[in-house]
Amino acid sequence: MATIDEALAIIRRGTEEILIEDELIAKLKEGRPLYVKAGFDPTAPDLHLGHTVLLNKMRQLQELGHEIMFLIGDFTGMIGDPSGKNETRPPLTRAQVQENALTYQKQVFKVLDPKQTNIVFNSQWGDKLSAVDLIKLAATHTVARMLERDDFHKRFTSEQPIAIHEFLYPLLQGYDSVEMQADIELGGTDQKFNLLMGRELQKHYGQKPQVIITLPLLPGLDGIKKMSKSLGNYIGIDESAEQIFGKVMSISDETMWLWFELISFRSIEEIKELRDEVGNGMNPRDVKFLLGEEIVARFHHVEAAKLARENFIAQFQKGRMPDNIKDFKLKVRDNEPLSNIMKLTDLAKSTSEANRLIEQGAVRVNGERVLDRNYQIELNKEIILQVGKLRFAKIILV
Repeated sequence: MATIDEALAIIRRGTEEILIEDELIAKLKEGRPLYVKAGFDPTAPDLHLGHTVLLNKMRQLQELGHEIMFLIGDFTGMIGDPSGKNETRPPLTRAQVQENALTYQKQVFKVLDPKQTNIVFNSQWGDKLSAVDLIKLAATHTVARMLERDDFHKRFTSEQPIAIHEFLYPLLQGYDSVEMQADIELGGTDQKFNLLMGRELQKHYGQKPQVIITLPLLPGLDGIKKMSKSLGNYIGIDESAEQIFGKVMSISDETMWLWFELISFRSIEEIKELRDEVGNGMNPRDVKFLLGEEIVARFHHVEAAKLARENFIAQFQKGRMPDNIKDFKLKVRDNEPLSNIMKLTDLAKSTSEANRLIEQGAVRVNGERVLDRNYQIELNKEIILQVGKLRFAKIILV
């Protein structure tokens, strides 16, 4: 069993803020397993590496002997979390949310121990809330309090619409903590208002308030914006070993160190030693190899990680093209948009994603980067269309 000081050192690693740390110490001194809550709204079908910042912290708390409650927001997911949004999000249907939730259930155990994890759905109590219950919940806070939230305030002052149902989201997320009697709630820094709502509602319902632990948002492959499927700068934890490894190798050296801190299981001392070695002349690429292998091994296995590294070296450092490039012969209209061609060849899931990839500089034709979404491919001429470092298609347009 870890001492209080040892447990605190593990909990503090990579965290942005602990509110309130003295309360956390008092809870740890009780000597009982604490109820640790982290909520995930299934608004997209797959978990990505950004989600694992929270999942890793949950795993650490799990290993310290605490009770992990992985909350799938199948009820709140139909509202849509307005955090950080400058416009109202379209609500998802129950069917969409349930389909995504099933995927989350399968993927989460790539990080968490299934024997020590409780999967909870907030529809268990959300579906039972009557109109009277919602009115009573809404009565616990004022509109002025809601407008203190940064994203709501910005939208209000810039005269952007705020739908009334969006005010319900933080209230319902906070009410989840009441139903679950959470001791600790984890969340990204963008969730601070919602997490504080949980503390306030627990007080209102006569419970001891939860301790809040916020964690930084993992930057995506671009190293600037937070990892997001909608931005196309993500690594899905269900992707192939080769895809994961190749994407890790594409990040900047500066981003690499932040990823080491937030998602690597290496100790702080090991990471510092690697930094010192790079400072003394070691190639940062070799350190990035270690990060790529660690992440691939976590979601696949050690042998797959080693093979992914070997294939990456063979393909990209020795200039070898993949052996399994798909051939496409497409009959197209005049001036067919490049985004449509990418969609037709499965290099993008949609034309909007294709356009984002083009704008991000991730698309090449015969090895030359293409930044113009109106780029025209010649007819009756074979070309190699490439997206990122891992996706290729051999194409002839007729």
